[in-house]
Amino acid sequence: MYLARHLLESDAFRTTSISASQLSRKLRETPSYFLDFVFRECVEQITRQVGAKRANEKMRRINLVDSSTISMCVSQYPWAEFRSTKAGVKLHLRLVFLDDQVAPDKAILTPAKPADKTQMDALVVVEPNALNVFDRGYVDYRKFDTYCANGTKFVTRLKDNAVIHEVIEERQVPSDSPVTREALVRLGSYPNYVMEHTLRLLETTDNEGKRVVILTNDMTMDAEQICDVYRKRWQIELFFKWVKQHLVLKRLYGHSENGVYNQLLIALITYCLLILLQAKVSHSGKLLEVYKCLRLYWDRAFSEFVKALYKKPGRTSKGRRRCKVEDIFEQTVQQYIERETEHLETVIYDLI
Repeated sequence: MYLARHLLESDAFRTTSISASQLSRKLRETPSYFLDFVFRECVEQITRQVGAKRANEKMRRINLVDSSTISMCVSQYPWAEFRSTKAGVKLHLRLVFLDDQVAPDKAILTPAKPADKTQMDALVVVEPNALNVFDRGYVDYRKFDTYCANGTKFVTRLKDNAVIHEVIEERQVPSDSPVTREALVRLGSYPNYVMEHTLRLLETTDNEGKRVVILTNDMTMDAEQICDVYRKRWQIELFFKWVKQHLVLKRLYGHSENGVYNQLLIALITYCLLILLQAKVSHSGKLLEVYKCLRLYWDRAFSEFVKALYKKPGRTSKGRRRCKVEDIFEQTVQQYIERETEHLETVIYDLI
């Protein structure tokens, strides 16, 4: 906070506004490896200070792997073309769980054209106590065989057009369980590829009653726990939504590849700094509250920011309440009975 005040008082920052061309030029000229280094330093600080290691000791380390595409205009970003009328870049991300939220652990930026599974080797954690959770875009039978051979655990979802080569065993499931089927299977088909190792296949339903088929090579975890773990994958979708909505990713200030990647890295760095700031002030609320308060108090003393963050609202809202329509109707009928109807016949009277 004091650094921000010092910068504002310096001659270099005494300006009424910063133009988009200035931002574009700075993003283009800044080496992306520098911001990538800052991001990795922030991730390490989160691991040390927030307590990701302690959280992972309580449960198996769950790594959420997914990607999100930032769409762009192909005429302005020809280097990122992946369709005839569309351009875009992909943010490949691995998230880890903290005590009560998720945090970025590794990020890879690429054009949108390469498939998600091209980054599996870089994002999947090869550790005995790690459990990698990813979606159908990362289904690769050869990779699955490799993971089974080296002990890398994963949970994913089966594609609709997947071929089950062999059902080795059908297991009984309790009648009251949300899991409707459990089986040991081998996937693939000739002449393409057939897996050597066996996977667990679990069938369940989502909140809308649709069938969901989950695959895993973890043979020890309970079937319901595996389904719950896969449901946690939705946290990475919420993360992408939060970052795009609040950290200015819908408007890109640079047209160069380096400028676009730098803006995305700055957004991830900002998210990490918000987590560290929330931990520093021991705030147990939502991260959005810290973000909104910081936008208002970033140029003031740190004590003012903390005081405003913990300030209780001056008034509470009971929300929108339903009108008692039946009581109003009975009252109106009684007024007609008692011939008190003059105010009811005016055009400006509102019963509600």
